[in-house]
Amino acid sequence: MRKILSLICVLFIVNNTTAQSPEKPAQTKIMTLGVFHFAFPNLDVVKTEEKDKISVLDEPFQSQIKSICKAIEEYNPTIIAIELTPDQQPIIDSLYSLYKSDKFNLRKSESYQLGFRIGKQLNLEKIYCVDDGGRHYGSIEELFSDKTRMSKFEDYYLNSRDTVYDLPVSNNKISNIIDALYEANNPERIKERLASYLLHPFKYEENAGDFTGVDFETGRWYNRNLRIFRNIQRISNGGQERILLIIGSEHLNLLNLFFDTSREFELVSPLPYLEKARL
Repeated sequence: MRKILSLICVLFIVNNTTAQSPEKPAQTKIMTLGVFHFAFPNLDVVKTEEKDKISVLDEPFQSQIKSICKAIEEYNPTIIAIELTPDQQPIIDSLYSLYKSDKFNLRKSESYQLGFRIGKQLNLEKIYCVDDGGRHYGSIEELFSDKTRMSKFEDYYLNSRDTVYDLPVSNNKISNIIDALYEANNPERIKERLASYLLHPFKYEENAGDFTGVDFETGRWYNRNLRIFRNIQRISNGGQERILLIIGSEHLNLLNLFFDTSREFELVSPLPYLEKARL
């Protein structure tokens, strides 16, 4: 009798523990496809010289882009997000609608060349704009409005390099877009790029011991990418969607960390798909 009672108690405890274990919530798959900016707008600190620019509208680049799109389509995204701010959503909605009706010729930007192409092929209704400019502290806004202070900061920003820890700047002309994107999405390269945001201008001090550079990067980079992450949370649907985010590869050094850490998302690498695009 005692053995039977003991067995009943054990079974009760096991069942009770199992019943109390919460099920793991469904995660939304997200592929982050890091790119260079196809139109070369030169809005970043490091500029591309005219001699190093390519026209993605020409061959062999158009064929390479089409191969990338065909490969990424196998991921079967249900949502495509691009690096434009939500205030531009009405324009993108209009242009995408025209493109699906064969009334719009794709421009150079990756948002069109990749986002629109893949979206149309998969018959998606919408392309989502998720970028954000970030928000700065008041002290940094004051710095921006003071020409003398801003001039000193810009000089430091553009001319300071850490000879010990900085990676060499490479601006080689792109000969193959597939290869360029494969390199840009390499996890080791992404990790290395994050290190750069902890050097200059992060180290800039207007007065010894202050945090001017830290506060600048907080808004310019960390706040901006957290806001992009939040915009993507807004379009996610609790694990039912498969998101493709097409964005400048520099953003991956934080965004991939956020997605990989978050319980809401499952980060999907584009590398196997880019490998297929080479075939």
